[in-house]
Amino acid sequence: MIISNTDKYTVVPLLVNGTSQHIMIRSADTLLCTLRDQLGLTGAKQACGNGDCGACTVLVDGKPMHSCLQLTIETLNCGITTIEGLKHSPLRKAFVDNWAIQCGYCTPGFIVNGHALVTEHPYADDERIEEWLQSNLCRCTGYQEIKDAIKSVLAANKLMEFEGKDTSGQ
Repeated sequence: MIISNTDKYTVVPLLVNGTSQHIMIRSADTLLCTLRDQLGLTGAKQACGNGDCGACTVLVDGKPMHSCLQLTIETLNCGITTIEGLKHSPLRKAFVDNWAIQCGYCTPGFIVNGHALVTEHPYADDERIEEWLQSNLCRCTGYQEIKDAIKSVLAANKLMEFEGKDTSGQ
C-alpha cells in the first residue's frame, strides 16, 4: 500500500521487527539501504553487494534473504526481522558461549540465518546445518564454532521440548 508518491520518493508502510513505520523510498532502494539509512538498523552489513557473503541477511516472512538483493518495494506486505529484532534469540548467547565470532562483521547474518534454521528445522542434522551455512561466509574463523553454537541451541530446544517447556521465542 503506497501512502504518497512524488517524482522521486514514495512513502510506504514497512513492518520491521514487529513495528510498522512509514518511510520514504525510491523504487531502486534495496532493503539493506532502507534498513541502514532510513531506519538506523545497522546490524545487517553491506559487504559484497551481490548476495554472495550473507552479511546482510535478514528474515522476510521468516525466510532468510540477502537484503542487498531485495528491493524494499518488494517487501511492503511482509514482516521483516533483523538481528536487532532477535534480541532474545538463544542463538545470540550461543555464539558468544561457543566463541563463534572473530571480528563480528558476518556474525549478525549468521545469527539471523541460524535462527531461521533452528526455527524451521528443529531437528536439523549436520548435513542440513552445512547446507544452510553455505549462504554465509566468514573470513576470520573456521565454521566449527558456528556449527557448535547452532547445535547447542538445537540440543537445548530438544531438551526443553522433552521437559515440556515452550521453546518458541525471539
